[in-house]
Amino acid sequence: MANYNVAPLSKLIEQFERLPGIGSKTAQRLAYFVLNMPKEQATEFSNAIIDAHEKIRYCNVCCNFSDQELCPVCRSHNRDTSVICVVETPRDAIALENTHEYAGVYHVLHGAISPLNGVGPDQLCIKQLLSRLSDDTVKEVIMATNPTVEGEATAMYLSRLLKPMGIKVTRLAYGIPVGGDLEYADEVTLARALEGRNEL
Repeated sequence: MANYNVAPLSKLIEQFERLPGIGSKTAQRLAYFVLNMPKEQATEFSNAIIDAHEKIRYCNVCCNFSDQELCPVCRSHNRDTSVICVVETPRDAIALENTHEYAGVYHVLHGAISPLNGVGPDQLCIKQLLSRLSDDTVKEVIMATNPTVEGEATAMYLSRLLKPMGIKVTRLAYGIPVGGDLEYADEVTLARALEGRNEL
């Protein structure tokens, strides 16, 4: 029986399989797609990955991704610097930014406290957050960590640190999605929706 294993192709498939949410079939499709690209396009694709790795770093203030010392939000003079929204990942900051409803600034933790996975407060960008709160300009910190056990633990840990500083600490409201049915919502979601109810 002939061996159809072409080493460079197998290696490419393996690399795609390492990406989150990519199974072996999708990895194969992506590998073949990349192989069929014109050489210039493939070079551009690989250069974009190398470029991103070499040029993107953490913003000196909020720890979000940036290609300069400060990210675009921290450089802007139109943002309300008295409100900081704390998120777990840069993707979360983008999701909030896409709502066009938030005019404050962000702080990216790059994870959540998870003792089971060996992630403690020291592995997160918490020291950088605390240093931003030392000059009394920040009036409110919004905890926008995910509604998971780890996200809740992180929000509680941070709120305990910040409350003695006299800073207002709020939590994003979680509840029933727009267009959702009450009968399909779980008990925790319903409880959160009741807690976060607003006056009409």
